[in-house]
Amino acid sequence: MESIATPFVARPHGKAQAEPSAPIQYTITRSVEVNPEVLRRHRVIAGQVPGPYVDAYKVLRTKILQILREHGWNAFAVTSPNPHAGKTVAAINLSLSLALDISQTVLLVDANLRHPSVHTAFGLTPREGLADYLLDDVPIERLLINPKGINRFVILPGSRPLPDSAELLASPKMARLVDELKHRYPSRIVVFDLPHLTTADALAFAPYVDAALLVLEAGRTTQSQLVEALGHLNTTPLLGTVLNKAEPTSGS
Repeated sequence: MESIATPFVARPHGKAQAEPSAPIQYTITRSVEVNPEVLRRHRVIAGQVPGPYVDAYKVLRTKILQILREHGWNAFAVTSPNPHAGKTVAAINLSLSLALDISQTVLLVDANLRHPSVHTAFGLTPREGLADYLLDDVPIERLLINPKGINRFVILPGSRPLPDSAELLASPKMARLVDELKHRYPSRIVVFDLPHLTTADALAFAPYVDAALLVLEAGRTTQSQLVEALGHLNTTPLLGTVLNKAEPTSGS
């Protein structure tokens, strides 16, 4: 189960706090059936029974919401200092937990253009995704997916992997998209699942978001990796850290 580190650091941004909007009606966005067993197998909280695993994300959600609302932020990235830290699962589960709060909707963007994998956790096989918007001008409205039965939650999948991912993430077109996603719906929180920070992708994209959340892997993320990651994010406010894959302590 995940354990949550508590030192949160954020710097003022100056944006006004968004007001809640009416519940979203999925008239254009595709709603797609998802298999609960697939969710369970990929450790997605929508397929889990209530317990410490689900509760950990609710605690994290509460802390994240407090910071977002304090600073008027609504877009952040989830990344990690090293590969295989479980950041994608953390991004998915935090997004789902945020969507349980009735005051906003949540858009989860698979911005890992090298190895997009958000859709696999839901058992989805999208024909098109973010890559098709960036390369072929496919409208965003055609790409969004709502896993049926999960309210206030939409995915922008990544579809096919791209070799020139860092250049695309740093492109003016991507910057315009982030700005559009942040401002189209005032009650929306946008979560970007990024590659780990040893890639140029995450470094190129980080300045576009309000803040970042770091996922650390218990027993594998080293102090030097964490220090290096914080250096890479020195111009991006840090929401905090999540310690992933931690063994439960006795009596917990």
